[in-house]
Amino acid sequence: MPTSSESPIVLRHRMDPRKASLTAASCWTAFAFFAWAVPAGRTTQFDRLGLLFWRTHDLRPIGPTWLLEWVRDLTAMGGFLQLKLYTIFAVVALFWLRCRREGVLLALTVLSASLVNVGFKAVFGRPRPEIVPHLTEAGGASFPSGHSFNAASSYIAFALAFAALSPRASVRHTLVAGAMLLSLAVAWSRVWLGVHWPSDVMAGWLGGAGWAFLASALLYRPAESVVHAADELTEAGSRGGR
Repeated sequence: MPTSSESPIVLRHRMDPRKASLTAASCWTAFAFFAWAVPAGRTTQFDRLGLLFWRTHDLRPIGPTWLLEWVRDLTAMGGFLQLKLYTIFAVVALFWLRCRREGVLLALTVLSASLVNVGFKAVFGRPRPEIVPHLTEAGGASFPSGHSFNAASSYIAFALAFAALSPRASVRHTLVAGAMLLSLAVAWSRVWLGVHWPSDVMAGWLGGAGWAFLASALLYRPAESVVHAADELTEAGSRGGR
């Protein structure tokens, strides 16, 4: 049996599943609006205005040259490799802090979010905008934005996991708000770089945020079951080795 020093910490400050479910429902309702409006052509004018809003006569974004590099660095924070590396570091940190349930929940949230986003892209198959230059490489379908979806789901999931360690509501709220702002900045960068329509990134962010909160409410018990199953296997192996 694991000793008390080895037992996973029970986090009593994680987000109330009911509040998480309500937040997820709000995000997914807004996502559903875009999922209806985009194929119906309801966002065409909005998308054109949003994409062209801060551009010069040659269709490049207004601003100094160094800003382009900054925005490219920012958009990289929503890339597949970076997010998966951050996830590995975060899961290792949570296991080291003996928060194994939260670590497994975080891994499940991030991996499942990537699969959900790929599924949405396959369903909608929207072409990327071609009315402005693409200032970074981008492939695949445009709706919903993968960088926006994965950044929102990952960073908010990170925040929810580590916020559960703090008994102070102000700390928890600051972490989650910071994760939202960072993921929104990643989403904005995709439009700035010309590789997504505004509706792509809005839907992507809403879907990713909704997934993070939904997973917090629904996947905690499965994560707990994984930890218990791992403990039982370890215990059985220890008995068998005697």
